[in-house]
Amino acid sequence: MVEGEPGAPLPGLTDEQLLRFRQGRALFDRAFTPEEGLGPIFNQARCVSCHDLPESGGHGAEPVTKVSHYDPDTGCDPLTRLGGGLLQESVVPAMREAGLRAERTPAEANGVTLMFPPQLFGLGLVEAVAEERILSRSDPEDGDGDGISGRPGLDPDGRLARFGLRATHATLDSFVEEAIRVEMGLTTPEHPEEMLPNGEPLPPGIDAAPDPEVGDSEIALLSDYVRFLVPNRLVTPPDPVGEEIFRDIGCADCHTPTMTTAPNDNPALDRKRFRIYSDLLLHDMGRELADICTPGSVPGEWRTAPLVGLGLRNRFLHHGQALDLSLAMEMHGGEASAARDAFNRLSPARTQRLIAFLKSL
Repeated sequence: MVEGEPGAPLPGLTDEQLLRFRQGRALFDRAFTPEEGLGPIFNQARCVSCHDLPESGGHGAEPVTKVSHYDPDTGCDPLTRLGGGLLQESVVPAMREAGLRAERTPAEANGVTLMFPPQLFGLGLVEAVAEERILSRSDPEDGDGDGISGRPGLDPDGRLARFGLRATHATLDSFVEEAIRVEMGLTTPEHPEEMLPNGEPLPPGIDAAPDPEVGDSEIALLSDYVRFLVPNRLVTPPDPVGEEIFRDIGCADCHTPTMTTAPNDNPALDRKRFRIYSDLLLHDMGRELADICTPGSVPGEWRTAPLVGLGLRNRFLHHGQALDLSLAMEMHGGEASAARDAFNRLSPARTQRLIAFLKSL
């Protein structure tokens, strides 16, 4: 089982890969300046500002705001032309001097939510899992009649997506490129245009840095840093009774405990088993968790959240509104309704054993 201390590299990396890991972390932890291209609208100046708990590459305590408009007849509009789907809530000094402010929620938005940044540990192993392994658990028409109809998320090119809270990215390179762009306002070779505050044009001279502001080599370095992060080991040894309850009430039907990577030219990623507690598929989670949409998902659909690292958090679910695990379970609906109802039927003693198991992850 591949695991290690939070923020550590995968075992088995070559000297060259370890060097890229260290260089990538330095870039991940570094603060960009407006002179280098930060902004003009952004959320944070450093990657680590959103991913710092308990170590660089971990989850974050500062939420971001996402917006969208959903119509059952026409589908999802992420409101990109109006500054959606992610709002940028900081501006560079030149913007303030010009009397311009951070983005506001567009009036057209009928879906608004906070999202807490997830941890990045172990994502290289997730990327190395064979597509067939993920698709083998897909059952979009609920052919087996168990009430669970997970389906794969797809990126804009139709590729199997496994990254992002709604399974929107197929590769770590794409996942990292978007984060650099929408969280920090740095233009990239793929998207060399500046983001516009709520879609409004920028005054001349606000951003003088030449585009693209980061190159492919920097994106690749950051991607390799994330790719080479080891999954964190369990907080405490797991309680076998609690784990059995987890399986018995149906949690493991979507929160698949482990996966194994496919054969890989990189020995550190080759046929490695790791804990994940996710099937990486999209599921309808019911009205309680329905807020925004994406072009590939309706408001109630979420990728099964990996549970490794759960014991390091004090807020739960994507929006952090559940301050304890019992409430998080209560907010599960849709395809998770049967598991939620089984949880509610547990005796207090068995509930305590299950919660203790979850906190060990």
